[in-house]
Amino acid sequence: MYEFFLFFYFIKSKLLNYFKFKIFDIKFGKNFVVNGSLFLKGKGSIRVGKNVTVNSSYIYNPIGGQTFTSFVVANKAKLTIGNNVGLSNSAIFCSQNVIINDFVFIGGDCKIYDTDFHSIYIDDRNNKPETGVKCASVLIDTGAFIGASSIILKGVIVGKNAVVAAGSVVSKSIPDNEVWGGNPAKLIRKIEK
Repeated sequence: MYEFFLFFYFIKSKLLNYFKFKIFDIKFGKNFVVNGSLFLKGKGSIRVGKNVTVNSSYIYNPIGGQTFTSFVVANKAKLTIGNNVGLSNSAIFCSQNVIINDFVFIGGDCKIYDTDFHSIYIDDRNNKPETGVKCASVLIDTGAFIGASSIILKGVIVGKNAVVAAGSVVSKSIPDNEVWGGNPAKLIRKIEK
């Protein structure tokens, strides 16, 4: 019985994703694999490279818990995912620009936001539409690894081959070849070859 459920879930997810990719006009390279059903919202641009695997269900990667992968890309915003990237049960909210370069791994239940979502000022929040919301591009550079349940905030650059420890909140940029962790994230050590 369990095998039948998995087979049905697999087929249903593949069909749903196929139609979503058409509706949202996602451009992607060879060997783009989505395990589970990907949540998509917005009218922005999504470009995915080749050999990219996205897990979007606890069935395919239980590390993220009862979560799934979501890409929310606002009108005129751009989400770019490079080649040979792995992503599990994580959320990306792109109001302007999020770039994930080649050979990046993003662990379960991570969040990447290029916006504060709301202003810190009550008068701005009370405007319809809200004003004063700060946004800044995010770059996860080549070879970086983002540990499970981490949050990457607006304006951050995670450097080449950098590592973010699980459960970290990254509010400022991380240089190449360094391990950062904590809340707020800070340098733990440099990566020596």
